[in-house]
Amino acid sequence: MCGRFVIDDPEFSFACQFGLPEVVSLEPRYNVAPMQMVAAVRVAPGDGRRELVRLRWGLVPRWARDPSIGNQLINARAETAAGKPAFRAAFKGRRCLIPASGFYEWRGGGRARQPMFITLRSGGLFALAGLWEEWRQPEGEALQTFCLLTTTPNSVVAPIHDRMPAILPPADHAAWLDPALSDQGRLGGLLRPYPADQMVAWPVSSAVNNVRRDEASLTAPVAVEQELL
Repeated sequence: MCGRFVIDDPEFSFACQFGLPEVVSLEPRYNVAPMQMVAAVRVAPGDGRRELVRLRWGLVPRWARDPSIGNQLINARAETAAGKPAFRAAFKGRRCLIPASGFYEWRGGGRARQPMFITLRSGGLFALAGLWEEWRQPEGEALQTFCLLTTTPNSVVAPIHDRMPAILPPADHAAWLDPALSDQGRLGGLLRPYPADQMVAWPVSSAVNNVRRDEASLTAPVAVEQELL
């Protein structure tokens, strides 16, 4: 699964990289967690242009009686999402990109769990594959939410966790966002493990365990021995 990630764009390349019509920048965030509002890129419904929106992390299907179900639906497995009732409609035509510059996973178990920061070897932003939905409360107010797609891990992530978020290279952005594309085989083919030789991971402070912490130092490398004392 993927339960925490980072978004930082010091070069302000976000708008260009994600094909947005206007120049925008994102506030750096170093410990994004479920149930928080997160920046997402999608094709505007009925418009055809890409837009930047804020979605709550934790997908609430349109048929849900209670939005609290979003707590349980922060991730969807790439291999089965197209057939699952909670994700089926969104997979067919409501897909999005979640900008990120790294993500966290935890290695080991119990008190010895070691948080790890995983990112591209080259640095910079990348896109996580997401699904979005709109749920309406009885009063009529809309709640827009999303989940991340996960896939099997590459050789960098495998020693840490048995799943990793699906990272989409720029060449696949247009296909993933295209609401007219509904072929499950083609879409599923985009959700593959990212090349391991382009990624790197290192241990970070257990301070990341606290969702209230949100500072750049959370991604700094630490000695594992120090963290386990």
